[in-house]
Formats: sequence, C-alpha cells, structure tokens
Amino acid sequence: MKINRALDSIRNGEFVLVHDASEREDETDLVIAAEKVRPAHVAEMRRDGGGLICVALHPKAAKNLNLPLLTDIYKAASSAHEVLDAAAANDLPYDERSSFSISVNHRDTFTGVTDEDRALTISELGKLANQAFNGSAPTDFGRNFRTPGHVPLLRAAEGLTDERQGHTELSVVLMVMAGISPAAAICEMLDDETSRALSHQSAREYAEEGGLVYLEGDEIRDAFSDWRSVRK
Repeated sequence: MKINRALDSIRNGEFVLVHDASEREDETDLVIAAEKVRPAHVAEMRRDGGGLICVALHPKAAKNLNLPLLTDIYKAASSAHEVLDAAAANDLPYDERSSFSISVNHRDTFTGVTDEDRALTISELGKLANQAFNGSAPTDFGRNFRTPGHVPLLRAAEGLTDERQGHTELSVVLMVMAGISPAAAICEMLDDETSRALSHQSAREYAEEGGLVYLEGDEIRDAFSDWRSVRK
C-alpha cells in the first residue's frame, strides 16, 4: 500500500512528495521528518525543490512551546506600525489564513543560512517538537533558538486536516502516522523553465526517478481518517 511505503520512508529519513490539491495551492512539496534532516537533505531541497524551506509543527507542540501565529504578532504590533495592518494577509486566494509562525536559527549556528546551519536548526527543532508534543519541553525556547532566523516555522491548524488541508497539516499528519516527532521539513518544488510550481507530471517523474513516494492530499486525509478510527 502506497501510504505504508510513505510512512516507512518517513521513518527512514527519506523524502516523500506531497501534492495538496488542484483547487488549492496546486503545488508539490518535498517532505521529510525534521529530526532526520542532515545538510545533504537541505541541499537537495534547495537544489531540487527551490521553494521556501520551512518546518511544520503539530499544534500541540507549537502550543506547548508558546509559538504564536505571525498574523497575531502583526495584529498586536499594528498599533505601533501601521504598515502591518495595511499589509495584512486577508485576501489569500488559496486559504483563509497563513500558518506562518516565527523564523529561527539554532544558537549554535553562525549565519544560519548554510546547509549545515539549517540542518542543525531543523533537526534540533524536530527533537524539541517531540518533547513538546509529549508535554516535557523546556519552557525556555529561547535557550536554544534565536529569532529572526533562516528557518520559518509553520503552526498546523488545531484540527489538522479536519480544519485545514495545506502542506503544513498534511506533512504533520504523515509524521503522526509514522509514530515519530510531529515536525516536518517541507519545501515547494518549483520549475526553472516555467517560473511556476513544478507540474504534477514532472513531480511524479522526479519521484519515480528517485524511487520516492508521491502522494495526493486526499490520500493522506483518507489514510489519517482510517488511522484515527482504528485508535478510537
């Protein structure tokens, strides 16, 4: 079964390709477990993906780490900075809200942007997310991370795919079903020739050539629904 192959890949620190939906962003992301990320993975996302390299976090982990949505930060600061209110993301063509939280670098990095630095930040976020998900995370997030940084954090919706069906939620759901830290590194796949998102066909061909699993968003949602029903 394809979903089981994908979960095995996640556990083994391999990439899985995830397409959200044609009626949504209509993009394919490279997805990998955050705790498994090494410099070579960041290089592959940078080279073969080309989009923004982010870390998606389970809402419970994000809440226990006190990570706010960036829109809430802007709203709170808009009285002092009018541009934040004027530039509010209230007209997204693909969703009702953005899942962006703050951006960070691990405190042991230098500039934070190199493959080595971002791999350290991402893998340490994966470890911390696991602690936070299980309620044992240190309260001082700032002990290990500084902001702003070069790794944007994404906070998945409280209801996961019941509430929102973006790559943030889809990737976190894969981590949950795989039974590992609920934090995923994700990166959109872009097309140098068209200057747009990589087409479905090209993304599928990339997956086939690399022996990677390609999943549609509805496949993940259906599998997660079945997974939850079994555990009730």
